[in-house]
Amino acid sequence: MCGRYVMAKAVGDLVAEFDVQESYLESIEPSYNVAPTDPVPLILDRRDRETREISRKLVLSRWGLVPSWAKDTKGAARLINARIETVTEKPSFRKAASQRRGLLPSMGYYEWQKTETGKIPTFLHGAEQETLAFAALFENWPNPALPDDHPEKWLRTATIITNAASDAIGHIHDRTPLIVSQDMWADWLDPETTSESDVRALLDSIPEPHLVPRIVGDRVNSVRNNGPDLIDAVEEPQGGLFS
Repeated sequence: MCGRYVMAKAVGDLVAEFDVQESYLESIEPSYNVAPTDPVPLILDRRDRETREISRKLVLSRWGLVPSWAKDTKGAARLINARIETVTEKPSFRKAASQRRGLLPSMGYYEWQKTETGKIPTFLHGAEQETLAFAALFENWPNPALPDDHPEKWLRTATIITNAASDAIGHIHDRTPLIVSQDMWADWLDPETTSESDVRALLDSIPEPHLVPRIVGDRVNSVRNNGPDLIDAVEEPQGGLFS
């Protein structure tokens, strides 16, 4: 699974890197310890109802999917990830997989390698330190407690699709975020791709990324800690591992 990640890019950087035409964000607070239910930037392609033209947008979302039919937001923390094997079938995800796909930009993510003597916090990132684009699904949830004209009536939430980890990083954790390569961003975001078979083929065509693991300090274990020092490499402790 992916339970914590890093997003410390400025709005201008994301607009340039992802060829965004419309940004609805003025600034983004950098975070080296993004946790479930945190606000996160989301990239999506949508067709304008009047002009019928597709434009790429940068918007704010919240990590942890709330299906549009949910009665409340209590289950969001349990839906931070969606398994690629069942994402087009499960009721919580299948409609979003068909109609609401997005990209969550990231500098990398954390996993904790389980060992007999403890857990090793590990930061996994791109080989060239490039921005990663997690395959995401999003939903728009209407708060039934608010009137239709309330500015906070709609809550946008997102989940990260995960895949089985390759042998190269499988010893760290058996799941990894599905990362969309740059040459497939447009295909993944295309709102015209809606059928289950086409979405399934799209999911299966995303190539395996090359990620580099880096052992980091145990300050990352607490969501209260933040800052660029969290991704600094440390030596493996002598006589045992982090607990």
